[in-house]
Amino acid sequence: MSDNTLEKKHFLLKIITTRTTFSQDMTEEERNIMGQHVGYWTDKQNQGIAVVFGPVLNPSDPHGIVIVEVENAEQVPTLIAEDPGVIAGILKTEFYPMKAVLRK
Repeated sequence: MSDNTLEKKHFLLKIITTRTTFSQDMTEEERNIMGQHVGYWTDKQNQGIAVVFGPVLNPSDPHGIVIVEVENAEQVPTLIAEDPGVIAGILKTEFYPMKAVLRK
C-alpha cells in the first residue's frame, strides 16, 4: 500500500431509488437518466475516485452502492450532487465514512 493510499479517505455511498419497484418499472426517461448515472460513476472509476459501484439485489431494500476514495470528506457531497440521477430527483444518496479499507 502506498503512502498516498494511507492518506485518502473512503466512504460508502448508498444510492436509493424513488420506489422499490424502480428496476422493474422505470420509464424510458428514467432509464436514460440511469444510463447517465452509470456513465458518471464509470468516469469517476476511471479517475480513481470510485473504487467499486453497482446495484445491490435486496428484494426488500433495492439500492446501489459506491465506494469512493477521496482526499477529504468535503468532496463527497459534491460527488453526490453532480450525479445525474440525484440531479433529476430519481435517486437520493446517503454516505458513511469507512473506518478501514483492507486491500490485497
